[in-house]
Amino acid sequence: MYTVGELLRQWRQRRRLSQLDLAIAADVSARHVSLVETGKSNPSADMVLRLAAQLDVPLRDRNRLLLAAGFAPRYSERPLDGDAMTAARDALERVLTAHEPYPALVFDRRWNIVMTNRAVDPFFAHVAPELLRPPVNLVRLGLDPRGFAPMVVNLADVRAVFRTRITRQLATAPDAELTALYEELLAPDPEDTSHPIESEVVIPMIIRFDGRELRLFSTITTFGTPLDITLDEVAIESYYPADRESAAYFTDSGDGGQRRTN
Repeated sequence: MYTVGELLRQWRQRRRLSQLDLAIAADVSARHVSLVETGKSNPSADMVLRLAAQLDVPLRDRNRLLLAAGFAPRYSERPLDGDAMTAARDALERVLTAHEPYPALVFDRRWNIVMTNRAVDPFFAHVAPELLRPPVNLVRLGLDPRGFAPMVVNLADVRAVFRTRITRQLATAPDAELTALYEELLAPDPEDTSHPIESEVVIPMIIRFDGRELRLFSTITTFGTPLDITLDEVAIESYYPADRESAAYFTDSGDGGQRRTN
């Protein structure tokens, strides 16, 4: 069981900041930061949150810091399908719908898909049913031989992108389940190397689907100032066509379906 000072030191070191760096950012003295980290000073709840904000600590872990300091958690974790989250859920649905006819989905901190738009449904039709039982994990779906893997032409590149993103995520906020997922599907393999395409601005995902090769790249969108753990941990991944031929596939196909919520 770590003290609040020990936890703050871990987060500071994870962010590669000195005590002086943190003190300047939080507008406190370096001596005070040192006293808090060594347990010689008991910080107030406001001080814990001030330091946590400068260290960009996720809301879930800010609650842990507060508990370690002897205070009640400050942030709630409401279910996305609950009444309190109606406005946020509506916002997510609007973004997903507005992105059609191109695919888009919402996933949580462990890459479990929680919402999709209609453009995703045709791709799910080619996935083994067991992979679509909730929670549907985006990483497993993309790399499992029963999922999208047989359709992905540049699978090594896609795996490398997943590996980079999750490595960065774990460095920012360690998580045991995400670490297990990384070790299961993304641990480096000497025979599994990516081959970046130097002429591309970004590395596209190339999918062989419905008799065509679709080239897609994606963007990630998050809530700007969440005060709820659920919203702090969800992200929207929106896929865009990387060439005219891929764009034409989506605009001409007219595939429909119902929005999926997991």
